[in-house]
Amino acid sequence: MLLVSPGFVGWLAAQDCALALTTYQAGRLMLIGRKDDGTLRAHERMIEQCQGLWTDGQTLWASGLHTLWRFQNDRSGPPPVTGPDRRFVPREGRVTGTIDIHDIGMGDLGAFGGPPVRGPIFVTTAFNCLATISDTASFRPLWCPPFISQIVQEDRCHLNGLAMDGDRAAFVTAVSRSDVADGWRERRQDGGVVIDVASGAVVAKGLSMPHSPRLYDGRLWVLNSGQGELLTIDPQTGQKTAVAFLPGYARGLSFVGRFAVIGLSRPRHNQTFAGLGLDAALAAKDAAPRCGLVIVDIDTGRMVEWLRFEHTIDELYDVGIMPGTRQPEAIGFKGDGIGTAISVETHHTVSGDRSVNV
Repeated sequence: MLLVSPGFVGWLAAQDCALALTTYQAGRLMLIGRKDDGTLRAHERMIEQCQGLWTDGQTLWASGLHTLWRFQNDRSGPPPVTGPDRRFVPREGRVTGTIDIHDIGMGDLGAFGGPPVRGPIFVTTAFNCLATISDTASFRPLWCPPFISQIVQEDRCHLNGLAMDGDRAAFVTAVSRSDVADGWRERRQDGGVVIDVASGAVVAKGLSMPHSPRLYDGRLWVLNSGQGELLTIDPQTGQKTAVAFLPGYARGLSFVGRFAVIGLSRPRHNQTFAGLGLDAALAAKDAAPRCGLVIVDIDTGRMVEWLRFEHTIDELYDVGIMPGTRQPEAIGFKGDGIGTAISVETHHTVSGDRSVNV
């Protein structure tokens, strides 16, 4: 069951946006918008172990268990008065193997050497590095933290989050600075760090399982997930400022206007989540952890709207803003829809000795 606050759909309309989110444990890409009658519409497609997400409202990248998917909106021209105004068709699936892709950005790959080509930049947590797609291999490594001695398939520091500054990969988050396999698990309480990609320097430390670093409004924002906090961090001094308490394990952060959209999960009952400060913080507020979205006013830190999953879905990973979108949907990988989702690229081509306008 999906519950929303009374003003949630009105908030979507006021911001003129829809939302995309990924569910890790339940394996779904979910698009949240508004029906023609002003009520909520949630549209989903199954993607096993869906985590990383990037969208600008026209293109959407989402990671799965062993594949990185690219969806493209094929609705052009003025939006229809009724019905879906965005239809995302799967146009590319890059088989990466199980490399545990977390955050995804779009940027200039030339910043890491080579020609200035724009493409996806993603965190492969299993290999402790930033990477991009490859035509010949599972991925192409771009960068790793200075304390990682080898790019091997060992989740050592649990590198997970990526903050883009325009086309440049700017900051990453990691649960620790460990350089041994699975070493991050012993540092969950206060071993978390934020790292400057350009210099390799640690700009903030002492965090608890940080995720989702983002640059917005001239500030660096981070989810201090193990403590249930939305923070801003000064990269020059490392000073942390708490903006809001979050009643759940926070992963996934996007911004629109003066609002932060944040994903919350119910922590699993295992060693990864046991004993975190979030437990004590929730107990002090006599609250249970939630799974869903919260909308936070970044000027006041107040939660203004929320969306909550009551069953089936317990974990979210990422959330994205789809600007200028009312009612998005996505074509599935099976069934009649994908067979009839045909469009022709409109540009001037040359066929033999003839020019063809399409």
